[in-house]
Amino acid sequence: MTITNNDLLVRLATEADAGPLIGVLAEAFHQGPLADWLIPDPADRRTVYYRYFKDTFYHGLAYGQVYTTSDQTAVAIWYPRLEPAPTDTRNRLEALEHIAGAYAPKFVLLEEMFDAFHPDDPHHHLAYLAVDPTRQNRGIGAALLADHHRRLDQLGLPAYLEASNMRNRRLYLRLGYTAGPTIVLPTDGPIIWRMWRGAPTTSGGRTSFPRTRPRRRSL
Repeated sequence: MTITNNDLLVRLATEADAGPLIGVLAEAFHQGPLADWLIPDPADRRTVYYRYFKDTFYHGLAYGQVYTTSDQTAVAIWYPRLEPAPTDTRNRLEALEHIAGAYAPKFVLLEEMFDAFHPDDPHHHLAYLAVDPTRQNRGIGAALLADHHRRLDQLGLPAYLEASNMRNRRLYLRLGYTAGPTIVLPTDGPIIWRMWRGAPTTSGGRTSFPRTRPRRRSL
């Protein structure tokens, strides 16, 4: 556990944090161009997002690293990707059909695009960073990231993420990420900014954004 940002306590999340943190994820991502594209109806979006982020939270606990703050107002879900990760495509399609119903095709498309353009170089993937909307712009998200960034620098590993709006893109640029080639979602979808925080180098710089060749997925 680490103290950052004027005594903000960052700790690993557990199943006991599920209720508050699923709510933080669903609320933090409820607005924005990606949310509007995935589910145009705000009422439907609230229902589907709760199911989606419930699945996301428990998946993070099982296969990744989930961090929160002492007051449960923020959450970060990281996945160590030290080698290319296989995807259980058929089971994931079934899960998304159950979670998103009529909106499943766009969720499937989004996840397939993210997977196809994911770097192969060893790294940690920041899948989600969410701060309670009533507590945003107070440095909480930056403090949550700084805690993990220190660990990555000690390990000599880079970080990768996908930013879905310009506000988040600017935040990550300030925190030492560089922007790589974008993903443009079809059917009038928004632009996704792929971002990379390189590993420290002996010269004092950081490794550059890796080359990525789109991968094909098949059932």
